[in-house]
Amino acid sequence: MYKIDFNNKCHVHFIGIGGISMSGLAEILLGAGFTISGSDRSSSDLTKHLEAMGAKINYPQAAENITNDIDLIVYTAAISEDNPELMAAKASGKPMLTRAELLGEIMENYANSITVAGTHGKTTTTSMVSQILLETTTEPTITVGAILDAIHSNVHVGNSDVFVAEACEYTNSFHSFFPKYNIILNVEADHLDFFKNLDNVRASFRQFAENTSDDGALIINNEIENVSYFTDGLKCKVITYALHGEADIVPTDISYDEKGFASFVPVYNGQALERITLHVPGDHNISNALSAIVLCIEMGVDYECIKTGLSKFGGAHRRFELKGTYKGATVIDDYAHHPTEIRASLAAAANYPHNRIIVCFQSHTYTRTLSLLDDFADALSTADIVILPDIYPAREPDIYGVSSKDIADRLEKLGTEAHYLATFEACEKFLEKNVLNNDLLITMGAGDVYLVGENLLKK
Repeated sequence: MYKIDFNNKCHVHFIGIGGISMSGLAEILLGAGFTISGSDRSSSDLTKHLEAMGAKINYPQAAENITNDIDLIVYTAAISEDNPELMAAKASGKPMLTRAELLGEIMENYANSITVAGTHGKTTTTSMVSQILLETTTEPTITVGAILDAIHSNVHVGNSDVFVAEACEYTNSFHSFFPKYNIILNVEADHLDFFKNLDNVRASFRQFAENTSDDGALIINNEIENVSYFTDGLKCKVITYALHGEADIVPTDISYDEKGFASFVPVYNGQALERITLHVPGDHNISNALSAIVLCIEMGVDYECIKTGLSKFGGAHRRFELKGTYKGATVIDDYAHHPTEIRASLAAAANYPHNRIIVCFQSHTYTRTLSLLDDFADALSTADIVILPDIYPAREPDIYGVSSKDIADRLEKLGTEAHYLATFEACEKFLEKNVLNNDLLITMGAGDVYLVGENLLKK
């Protein structure tokens, strides 16, 4: 495999450079002095930012973008095999890496690499860790799957040996990473268009756990079913955390303010630490914070920096993000797209000031919807009203015989008011007529459903 050498800068070309992860990797290499080019379907804020830094980007993707001066080509799994630029890249004989392989290669240049894995909560926890480290004299390099206000970006190029990154399990991409410190938040059935079943997902995470450096540490949620499956036989240090039950670090004396933000006293190895105050809602964020706390303690971070960083953290974009008010209703946007995430977000919403909870949920991919139909309905049933636009297809064709109406039908049987409204325009018209003062309106999903809330706020 091609090895990135930070002492030998070369010309790297990104096919699909506008993606949030690809753009972040391009920015890291730009900051290190590499020559960067790339292509995408159209211009965006991310590509404009890279161009301002000196990247040369072509629109759209085309075979002629593969020029003789390119030394390495990077591409994403989202690029189809018949893409003309990808086909030209393969025909060129030039070295090629996937996005995940490049991230793994970059990571090897940092002595203290940190990855955050799990079916849910990766972006939030990576952001928490980043916010803490930014309080220290360490200048970490960060790549995260959303915009983090502390760095005004999804990437931050530091000048130390610390590297923080999300580790996504889809297509086993995180098997390309060999971190010193590794967090595993949870392991559940997801991405079933790739994984066959939950056992397949668990096997993938076990392999990733084994990638943790022998002289490093694995921080893992002790509430994961049969957690020893992931930890038995590892040479690295293993540290457990849990919101409920026993673990090396647990929360005690939990309290909530009027917005549902928690404070708690962590107890680590039987010793009570100073109280932590969060400014993100939900018990799931207490759990996320525990993993960040114990990781940073293991790294020798001063506890005052941990307290301050977590107190300053107000959430990553699209993670229970306050967008504004419409007709006296609070508008929140949330990335939740799996039943477990939906339950966590709605539990957080229950502690937030509101009259009714109205959810506009856009399911993400046909395969996930089909495999988790009943779970989606059950998770959404705690809302007062649910409206459902068409499924966001992402990479999938509409051949599975499933639609958002199937969720609506199940919700109605559970006694929850539900409306299948195919288009965003129809959803917006419904909300214009039905939203009341003091309602909590949540646009929810991993697609582009946030536009519903944004369009209402413009009216």
